[in-house]
Amino acid sequence: MNFLLVLSLVIPIAGALLAFVVGGRWVVRIAFATMPLGLATAVVIATELPSAGGSLVYRLGGWSPPLGVALRADWLSALMMVTTALVISAIGLFARADFQAGATETRRSFAFWVLLLAVWGALNTVFLSNDLFTFYVSLELLVFVAVPLVALDGRAETLQAALRYLLFALLGSVLYLAGTGLLYGAYGTLDIGMLSGRVRAEPVTAVAVTLMTVGLMAKTALFPLYLWLPAAHAGAPAAASAVLSALVVKGSFFIVVRLWFFVTPGLVGAAAPQLVGALGAGAIVFGSLLALRQQRLKLLVAYSTVAQLGYLFLAFPLALDVEAGRLIDGSALFAGLIQAVSHATAKAAMFLAAGMIYVALGHDRIAALGGVVRIAPLAALVFLLAGVALIGPPTSGVYLAKTLFLRAADNSHQWWWSIVLDLGGVLTSAYLVMLVMRAVAPTDAASASKSDIVSRQQQAAALVLVVCSLLLGLLPWHAWLPLPAAVVAPGPLSLGALWSVVWPLLIGAAFAALLGRREKSRSPRVALYLERGDNALRQWPAAGFSLVSLTIMLGAAMLLSP
Repeated sequence: MNFLLVLSLVIPIAGALLAFVVGGRWVVRIAFATMPLGLATAVVIATELPSAGGSLVYRLGGWSPPLGVALRADWLSALMMVTTALVISAIGLFARADFQAGATETRRSFAFWVLLLAVWGALNTVFLSNDLFTFYVSLELLVFVAVPLVALDGRAETLQAALRYLLFALLGSVLYLAGTGLLYGAYGTLDIGMLSGRVRAEPVTAVAVTLMTVGLMAKTALFPLYLWLPAAHAGAPAAASAVLSALVVKGSFFIVVRLWFFVTPGLVGAAAPQLVGALGAGAIVFGSLLALRQQRLKLLVAYSTVAQLGYLFLAFPLALDVEAGRLIDGSALFAGLIQAVSHATAKAAMFLAAGMIYVALGHDRIAALGGVVRIAPLAALVFLLAGVALIGPPTSGVYLAKTLFLRAADNSHQWWWSIVLDLGGVLTSAYLVMLVMRAVAPTDAASASKSDIVSRQQQAAALVLVVCSLLLGLLPWHAWLPLPAAVVAPGPLSLGALWSVVWPLLIGAAFAALLGRREKSRSPRVALYLERGDNALRQWPAAGFSLVSLTIMLGAAMLLSP
């Protein structure tokens, strides 16, 4: 079944090329013919892994590395490929109403469908790559097809946001390529399997991994390197924002996982994973507090993305085995990947729901959300459920991921990460409760329902995604994927599991009420400093300084580790 790896690349790329050549109303038909084929291929690859010994390998042209290029799928690849196919298909179903090609072709609809399929092909290439240079090529392809999605509307502010994204992503590419060159010069190969057996704890390795990691963090928009994300995600159309937030940023995170866990698991030391975890913690706290201060719904969701990306990077310190001195491919890594999957489905649903609310109300101002429950009840319900999914109810993927994270923190005696996880749940609950309070507030809007403005097809697509996120914790993961033996899923149906989601909601509600009273009196000084810090980090001088500072700190952490 190894040929399926090639097929998973050929299907979306061939669909994008065919749609580009044919054009017209055939673009949508080609996209919808491609989606079930791509989804079925990804599912078959995932189901074939256990019988194939945990991995599938296809050598292009029959040439073995280092002379040839190999495609490889393991449980990480399969998990991300199935998630990508599912989210792309749901977004495509949602986008049909907004980007339907009529008798006269429009550039906007034509570009969206071609770019959507191209993003899918680029992501599959990232997930199946088995050498560091192919990672670079596929990641650049992903950036160049994602940037036009930001500027799809053609407005001046979206063009500026797209250009900022492009320039900062290219800066990250320069760092990644420099590190790749250092590794190739030192060890004569970039194949992951061969490189993992050759790398040694020496300065050139530390410098190379540092450069590559910081470059990938810039593409992922990990705090404080997020200057491009809020404007890019909030300014794009709802379907494009869902693609960017749910999928595109996961490509560079996936490469960091491959680099740290499969190339240099024993060379990063003890200090470097703690630094990466600290950046993740900063993202969780800073992004959540900024989400509470936003005036627009899509900006709130964008800053929520900044916060949720921080959870992914907690896998690095929690996967560290101090006694063995290496990162372990175990429950913490699985938790990070499940968190990525849960975020992809929930955040895509949240952006789609925000788009439907905008259509129904004619705006996305948080202060004027009153009446949305009456005007667009299903869109409001999807948004609420997506927020709850991010908090982590017992059946959800977020609950599974957080429980495994907490267990890893307890087993490794890293109690401070448990505090970060709990604080993140409280802050997420706070801005969700704040939105609910705004949505149920009385309004002077017309009493007539406008829910027919939003198509049933769009509502169904968003609802499918949020239901997937809410039920991920119930799936029999060991039956489908050849996971490490250390991964033991927690039991979700218990009073303790229920209490784990109730108490963050209670404290978050109290916090949201306190913030509401403070806003009525005067703007708190802490919030003023928070907004000033955000404005500074979204300027080029501060972003450049952060990039250089992180490179120095991460390099020092790796070089000075025993």
